[in-house]
Amino acid sequence: MAAEAPHVMHVITDLDVGGAERMLTSYLTAPRPGAGQVTVVSLISNGYFAKALRNSGIEVQELGMGSGLANLKALFRLAGLIRRYHPDVLQSWMYHADLLATFGLMLSGRRRKTRLIWGVRCSDMDTSRYGVVLRMVIRLSALLSGLPDAVVANSHAGRRVHQALGYRTRRFDVIPNGVDTSQFKPDEIARREIREELGINETAKVAVLVARRDPMKDHETFIAALDTSPEIVGIVAGLGTETLPDRPNLRRLGRRDDIERVYAASDVVVLSSAFGEGFPNVLVEGMATGLVPVATDVGDSALIVDNVGEVVPPKDSDALAAALRRIAALDFDGFRSRGTAARARTEADFSLSRAVTAFDTLYHEMLSAAD
Repeated sequence: MAAEAPHVMHVITDLDVGGAERMLTSYLTAPRPGAGQVTVVSLISNGYFAKALRNSGIEVQELGMGSGLANLKALFRLAGLIRRYHPDVLQSWMYHADLLATFGLMLSGRRRKTRLIWGVRCSDMDTSRYGVVLRMVIRLSALLSGLPDAVVANSHAGRRVHQALGYRTRRFDVIPNGVDTSQFKPDEIARREIREELGINETAKVAVLVARRDPMKDHETFIAALDTSPEIVGIVAGLGTETLPDRPNLRRLGRRDDIERVYAASDVVVLSSAFGEGFPNVLVEGMATGLVPVATDVGDSALIVDNVGEVVPPKDSDALAAALRRIAALDFDGFRSRGTAARARTEADFSLSRAVTAFDTLYHEMLSAAD
């Protein structure tokens, strides 16, 4: 069964803009020697990253999952794809995909021939903010967690939380997200152009928060911190952020396709999340761009930031404002040394190449153990 280059089928809930979706796309499109066959199956159709994957020569199947009968059809279509492609490894990403991949593999008749790996991308979710369906999915996932051959979390916090929730898998690895430091890097031209576009003075201190509008991201705490720090200009970018309340020192961008240029126009990268984060991509993307990180203490944020930035309690706008003001008050040399250290930390510990190697190694180990 083991192959020099295994065929891996990735099953993900959707391919819209998000941390898991971006990480999957970055991983699959990264250059590597001896890459095997890859198929991506998205339960929900018309995702943002589907085009980038297809343009890279990767096959993407979209199942059109919605509700009721559409979900049942999607399950049987997934089982059919598994039977047709005979993947060596079935890697799922996020709760719904974990369950659908498990049921699809069972229906396909290939459970003994294909290794199943689940993906956990969050930590302590406040499920009361999302409804009963998510709570049911998480409970069922915990009950069935002995079925996959392995579970991969993107954070140590995520592994701890899910073990406490009752996950009892035989192998539970942590593979931190990685960032492409050739894409996310300081860029003086982009800095000038974006600041001119947004009407921001070249000497202003700019703090950027990149996140979709969602209860876990807690944009409200960031805006409250800006209200008491008028000397700092805030940028919010991500789906739905254009609908946030307006402020004189806030730029609301909505979703951007040039987010690396928005980072380059900033000085500080902010994570204001209240709960649920595993390994926040935005921190390492900003740090790779040379920004000083300020993050709430959720998920693995403290581990990522270490001593190059500041970590504050979640939902504490005063603490977040104080941290932003301390960093904004740094002199030029102090600020530059922090940014240089942030990029160096990302290159050393959170590069995309490290994540690629870790995933590829896991897949080969799974197949070797099956022989």
